[in-house]
Amino acid sequence: MRADIAVVGGGLGGVAAALAAARHGMTVVLTEETDWVGGQLTAQGVPSDEHPWIEQFGCTATYRELRDGIRDYYRRWYPLTPQARARKALNPGNGKVSQLCAEPRVGLAVLESMLAPSRAHGNLEVRLRHRPVSATVDADTVTSVTLHDQEHGRVVTVVAPYILDATETGELLPLTGAEYVTGFESQDDTGEPSAPAERQPLNMQAVSWCFAVDHRPGEDHTIDKPDDYAFWRDYQPPYWPDRMFSMVAPSPQTLEPAQRYFLPHGDNEKLGADRDLWAFRRVLARDNFAEGAFASDLVIVNWPMIDYLEGPIFEVSDDETATHLEGARRMSRSFLYWMQTEMPTPDGGAGLPGLRLRGDVFGTSHGLAKAPYVRESRRIAAEYTVVEQDVSLALRGQRGAQPYQDSVGVGSYRIDLHPSTGGDNYIDVGSLPFQIPLGALLPVRMRNLLPAAKNIGTTHITNGCYRLHPVEWNVGEAAGMLAAYCLRHGATPHQVRSDDAHLAAFQQALTDRGVELSWPEVRGY
Repeated sequence: MRADIAVVGGGLGGVAAALAAARHGMTVVLTEETDWVGGQLTAQGVPSDEHPWIEQFGCTATYRELRDGIRDYYRRWYPLTPQARARKALNPGNGKVSQLCAEPRVGLAVLESMLAPSRAHGNLEVRLRHRPVSATVDADTVTSVTLHDQEHGRVVTVVAPYILDATETGELLPLTGAEYVTGFESQDDTGEPSAPAERQPLNMQAVSWCFAVDHRPGEDHTIDKPDDYAFWRDYQPPYWPDRMFSMVAPSPQTLEPAQRYFLPHGDNEKLGADRDLWAFRRVLARDNFAEGAFASDLVIVNWPMIDYLEGPIFEVSDDETATHLEGARRMSRSFLYWMQTEMPTPDGGAGLPGLRLRGDVFGTSHGLAKAPYVRESRRIAAEYTVVEQDVSLALRGQRGAQPYQDSVGVGSYRIDLHPSTGGDNYIDVGSLPFQIPLGALLPVRMRNLLPAAKNIGTTHITNGCYRLHPVEWNVGEAAGMLAAYCLRHGATPHQVRSDDAHLAAFQQALTDRGVELSWPEVRGY
């Protein structure tokens, strides 16, 4: 297959990259390992994690198209109450984690709709269930990528002047021989206060295999007891205040034990966002819909109890990868069984057998999300690497985050690192609204390979605030537009950054397409 731009990986960054390039008239091939595009928003089942100003500013125009499209989908097809329908900032799930919590399938439907015009035009081809397995390289240029077509059992080779890596784990980096880093850098490497004294390349944030549940009181939906249930029921890292299968987990900010609560349809507005687990990542709230339309809310389980810590899922052997992926699945199923049989209930009992696993939410036979939630990827060795000192609230204070002359977007989130495979607890650092530097999208050596997801030039620490939904989308959109700009103007990505005229023209192109390059003055952060 031949195209102007090949986007390998169909998560949020990949979709944004393909959409941007195709809307600029390029021919694009977009491939995805699962049978859903959308990555963390859809196949991984993670409601959007966003900053508090997202309804007003701080994202690209196309990301806002996605958010508006999700709300419009509910208004068009769902029996909303008049009050919910009239709500401009409709939150279908009334989830506390975000101002827009919606079902994965709805996110998928809107993403497919956004891609549909380019597919109909014929300049965008989407290949699902294709996984990259090899690449050819000539000096510093990737000449082709070969993918395994998992549905038909064949290989497909894509040739394109620009190759964008939008995979969940930066899979093209080792395949192409690009320089990259994984896990923790050391303080000597980055100077970051939160970094360890020595490099720890296999020390990565936990993955979580999410799942969806509703509650049917009086019914019994208890799953079969997993074979290794006893192991997971009693699992307790040395720094954890109790067994992980309990309702007590560390507060990410203080590491002090904090009580969580899970009461079906028992919203408690006085509880912090991550304390009321029923409402925390709820993606469908029955109160938003006509009476009787839904018997139960729909809740996504993505909580500390299913953070898988036994080992990383990449940079290890294929057997180890398979073991850890299966381990994450088994841990999540065991936690569901614990919820159904042993979880303390407010009436002094144990277990909620009426909790029903909703595999139909993801279209999977095993009942869980299609793929694990991957918080951390391989990251390119970049022309510019964002470090903690660039964004830390404690270190920069009223000066704001480090400004970048080569900004290609913005984002905001706390540095929120989950417990890791190397035995670390949460690392939570206050951060400031930040920019995305073009230098973080440029590999130090490769000329036509661009990151388009969580694989940009951040550190283990700063990945914690650059990994969220609107930032990944912005990175992908900037990468897609950069490749298109270079093809139109006969420039290379590195020339765009180093040449003032090219940089100004590219940034103007981004602005014209609704990409915000800087933050307005924000008070009270």
